[in-house]
Amino acid sequence: MEPNVRFWITERQSFIQRFLQWTELLDPTNLVLSIEKIEKSRQLLLTNEDASRGDLEDKRIQEAWKRSLSTVHPDNSRLIPGPFRPAALLPFTAPTLFLTMLPVKSLKSMILPQASFYTYSTVFNIINGNASYDRRSHESLLLGAGVIVSSTFLGLFPRLLQVRLSMTSILSRNVIPVIILAQLSGMNVIASRSLEPMRGIEVMDKEGNVIGYSRKAGTKAVKDTATSRVVLFGTSAFIPEVFAYFFKRTQFFLQNPWSLWTLKLSCTILIMGLMVPVSFSVFPQIGRIQCSELEKEIQSATEETELFYNRGV
Repeated sequence: MEPNVRFWITERQSFIQRFLQWTELLDPTNLVLSIEKIEKSRQLLLTNEDASRGDLEDKRIQEAWKRSLSTVHPDNSRLIPGPFRPAALLPFTAPTLFLTMLPVKSLKSMILPQASFYTYSTVFNIINGNASYDRRSHESLLLGAGVIVSSTFLGLFPRLLQVRLSMTSILSRNVIPVIILAQLSGMNVIASRSLEPMRGIEVMDKEGNVIGYSRKAGTKAVKDTATSRVVLFGTSAFIPEVFAYFFKRTQFFLQNPWSLWTLKLSCTILIMGLMVPVSFSVFPQIGRIQCSELEKEIQSATEETELFYNRGV
């Protein structure tokens, strides 16, 4: 069985345990691990099938799990490219999220931040989604391009209205953009991983044996991940806006207007730094689904009452 799958199935963790686990996996040093170190860690886990993450006496096992879980895709055992590993989400999206929430001066100034944010989000979702179903590279390219263009357009549309209609109320300047950003982040996951509910993803028993491909499991995996993205980006965009709203009414801001952008950027990075492990921990990495909820052909192929699937990140 793939070591990462074995880990997530056997380690039945609570939300707090998953949160603490992700704080380790999101260590920025995981972005620059050499292939040699990752391969050695994988070899150690493959030759020690009973290796437990809770074995505090063996630091090598702990470090091997950390490296494997943070850099290797559980479906195909391939290395995740460095810029799209889970630990890269914060440094790549926090600055563009900050820029997308700046006041609109002209539509042109908003195109690059919006396009950058949704381009990275789309590629991240495709790479870290479930990879157990059959898909060709050109399908992913065409799907990704379509999702990037549509997400960017929908993200720019409310900004276009602000510029054309000179909308200056708090609702139109601060609240509506946050709501649209959160919803588009969820829709981006649904669109970029739309092949999973269409073709079905692998469902397996507790031993890792593949029972079949389920469209219902694919739908649940995408829905749960989309929900976590709404929580992540909605919260990360909303709280800095609240802080900025009250900060503008302080004497310090009147004397130092430039400090507003420093506060918003710092707040965005801080809140998102907390929300990334929270959003990844809301749902288990390897999801569980009752066999009775799946397709009849899968129910007839096993006597298990509960099956497992990779939710993706």
